[in-house]
Amino acid sequence: MHVDPQRLAELAGRTMYERDQASQGLGMQLLEIRPGYARMSMKVRDDMLNGHATCHGGYIFMLADSAFAFACNSHNVNTVGAGCTIDYLAPGRPGDVLVAEAVEQALQGKTGVYDVAVTDQDGRKIALFRGKSHRVAGTLVPTDA
Repeated sequence: MHVDPQRLAELAGRTMYERDQASQGLGMQLLEIRPGYARMSMKVRDDMLNGHATCHGGYIFMLADSAFAFACNSHNVNTVGAGCTIDYLAPGRPGDVLVAEAVEQALQGKTGVYDVAVTDQDGRKIALFRGKSHRVAGTLVPTDA
């Protein structure tokens, strides 16, 4: 039975988000998902600020990592991160709404490469993240869903 890839990506994303207490706890929202693509947002709260009164890099990393996870699981094959790097370009400020846009660059066999750009509400680049994924057994939702 053929399942529409977009419908499957949306269902997989919704299912994954419902289980993702970490992303929910940080107030992240899944704005858009397509096969090999995800866009998520997170508002910088006061409890996310570091000693310089800017968004702690760990929170920026978590937003990028979550978008990466949703993008690489959008094909409905259980996929985990195998490694990643991040470059911080500008600080996130209190009240900023950060958006992470994850784009699949390559997917061969069990391995994928994804680039994630994190920007603020004005389009200023905050960070660039690259993740390598590894497919493992199983699916998020049954393919007959």
